[in-house]
Amino acid sequence: MQLLFSSLPLPPHTFLPTFTAFYGCHLPFLITPIVLFYLMVVLVVVMLLLLLSVHQWRHPKDKPLPPGSMGWPYIGETLKLYKENPNSFFANRQKRYGDIFKSHILGCPCVMISSPDAAKIVLVTKAHLFKPTYPPSKEKMIGPEAIFFHQGPYHSRLKKLVQASFLPSAIRGSVSEIEQIVLKFLPAWDNTTLNTLQEMKRYAFDVAMISAFGHKQDKEINGIKQLYQCLEKGYNSMPLDLPGTPFNKAMKARKLLNETLRRLIKERRENEKQGGGGGLLGVLLGDKNRKVDQLSDSQIADNVIGVIFAAHDTTASVLTWLLKYLHDNGNLLEAVTREQEGVRREIIEANRRLMWDDTRHMPLTTRVIQETLRTASILSFTFREAVEDVEFEGYYIPKGWKVLPLFRTIHHCADFFPKPEKFDPSRFEVPPKPNTFMPFGNGVHSCPGSELAKLEMLVLLHHLTTKYRWQVVGDEDGIQYGPFPVPKKGLPVKVTPRNI
Repeated sequence: MQLLFSSLPLPPHTFLPTFTAFYGCHLPFLITPIVLFYLMVVLVVVMLLLLLSVHQWRHPKDKPLPPGSMGWPYIGETLKLYKENPNSFFANRQKRYGDIFKSHILGCPCVMISSPDAAKIVLVTKAHLFKPTYPPSKEKMIGPEAIFFHQGPYHSRLKKLVQASFLPSAIRGSVSEIEQIVLKFLPAWDNTTLNTLQEMKRYAFDVAMISAFGHKQDKEINGIKQLYQCLEKGYNSMPLDLPGTPFNKAMKARKLLNETLRRLIKERRENEKQGGGGGLLGVLLGDKNRKVDQLSDSQIADNVIGVIFAAHDTTASVLTWLLKYLHDNGNLLEAVTREQEGVRREIIEANRRLMWDDTRHMPLTTRVIQETLRTASILSFTFREAVEDVEFEGYYIPKGWKVLPLFRTIHHCADFFPKPEKFDPSRFEVPPKPNTFMPFGNGVHSCPGSELAKLEMLVLLHHLTTKYRWQVVGDEDGIQYGPFPVPKKGLPVKVTPRNI
């Protein structure tokens, strides 16, 4: 708490009363050489932050910055963003300033864009001017060699490898394994009240492990599961690397996870003649196009962890909303059930299991998933950073500024999606206008695992709707952010068998 307090720049005239109120004693009785030293450090830091802010906001007179408010020095509008509903925060500024406006959040000057054309420029047509960026703490936990943090030749090489493991041709053989995971979970939900989000995290995690490591069960896999779960608890914590903090525990788990992954990589390299195993790990180990530039163990480990990270929380959040929207729209749930019962009859008549081709014949269920992705907009925005001074839509964006395409704002624009707050899968009976529907991002940094995510949703809904019903427990409605938007309390539901 002291570190957090001392990091906030305070106006000089408020420092004494604030200090007195916080510590419950008067400053004159505490002035010692060490206290004086720390006071001087705080003042120097404040002055440097003010100078940095002034430098960041300088721009050529003939090229104005986008309109908007930068808020307080360093703090900016971060507190407002966390205090308000993000929908309101962005919508109020868009209404006041237009589709492009500036702000200052999380210690960074930002330009926020909420038009499809502007988003396309940042993410596609001029993507080389806007590199992907993440908080340094997130980069440390996932690993600096992960695909998310790069652009250029290294990113292009990794993108091809990652995409190769998630193409429909690669994942169609995973249907039976995903179905087995579903069939393992469902009996445990029978006549039980459960936290939907937590159960969906468990399900998505098991699918992510298959996508990362394949179906081969190495002795290291259970250890990797446990260590990753420890790491996950620190993803959204304050980056204070002090003993006992969630971040510190996560970094310790990350170190052990790296060591465990290296052992697994070594074992699979040694057994290379028998095949490197499936999943992304097998693809990365099999990259032999350039022997002189073979991926290192660290590069492989970071990207495996990155895939688990990307395939876990977001998919679980979407699945939670799927159950919420189907619960709240009874007629739609019955229509989806009829569609899935039709698929089920064909499977029983042919005396076989669910197959890839079956999932291609679920049009209504697919539209429900699309509308869930639009309405919930799990990825409200993405971070990019200007790699040089950029003239953009008549405005000036200085090098180093963050640029945030606001997916949620675009997805909820009435010009593209009439009555945007209404859950209406029929709107996807015709393709949406280009660059207006981007649940998995857009351009070279779009999510390569989108097909896998949709597949695991379809497989789960197939068995869940044909065999069970669920009732939300409690009457509390609303959204919580942690960091992805989900129904309050993780949507507690009671699952019961259907009366067929």
